[in-house]
Amino acid sequence: MEYFLPILFLFVSFFYSSVGLGGGSSYTAIMAIMGVSYQLIPATSLTLNLGVTFIGMINFWKAGYGRINLVAPFLITSIPMSYLAGSVQLPELIYEIILTMTLILFISRIYFFDRLAFTYQLSNIEKWLLATFLGSFLGFISGAVGIGGGIYLVPLIIMFGLGTTKEASAAGSMFIWFNSFAGLLPRLQSGIYDIKFITPLVFAVLVGGFVGSHFGSVRFESIFIQKTMGVVIILAIIFLIQRII
Repeated sequence: MEYFLPILFLFVSFFYSSVGLGGGSSYTAIMAIMGVSYQLIPATSLTLNLGVTFIGMINFWKAGYGRINLVAPFLITSIPMSYLAGSVQLPELIYEIILTMTLILFISRIYFFDRLAFTYQLSNIEKWLLATFLGSFLGFISGAVGIGGGIYLVPLIIMFGLGTTKEASAAGSMFIWFNSFAGLLPRLQSGIYDIKFITPLVFAVLVGGFVGSHFGSVRFESIFIQKTMGVVIILAIIFLIQRII
């Protein structure tokens, strides 16, 4: 696992960063399958999200797709919720249940609701209500299990006409980065962090993230990458359900 995980994560970060995502769902799923301690998984995944999405955030914003007014309303509630969730020491069973439900939502999104063809124009009040609810929910998920939430935020921004595809990807990168930092901070303060385990994984995803986000600002379809990586998520769901029952 010493060499296998860094190589595998390099490819994962390449694919996810190409569409403005951190890859936290796949990092978390892979570590669960490999038997990594449930206490270490969120801290590791959040750290990797920070590296990948920072590069993606810079590239997307340099290309002119960044809109602070688009992502800020979601961050207002998501950041404190991510910090709060990261401060709570969940029992292993509760963590596995939350992670399994989150991964099931992920799979449902990419396989059954992959083409959200309809759009809906929100009023200003509706926009703030959406941002408050969605930010709180995704912030908690990010802090609790290490999955950044961009996989849900990006398509909803597009569906509700809040921004273009590239603007949504830029917002997703920024959203994941700030919530990953907020969820990681209390874990650093409590000492739940294995620098020796995490360091080679960080180097791997930085390389993959740099290359992937560069090409992502030009090409690649988000849904194809998500469906391809979804196979890993399905395996993790099966593994986790077997552990729970």
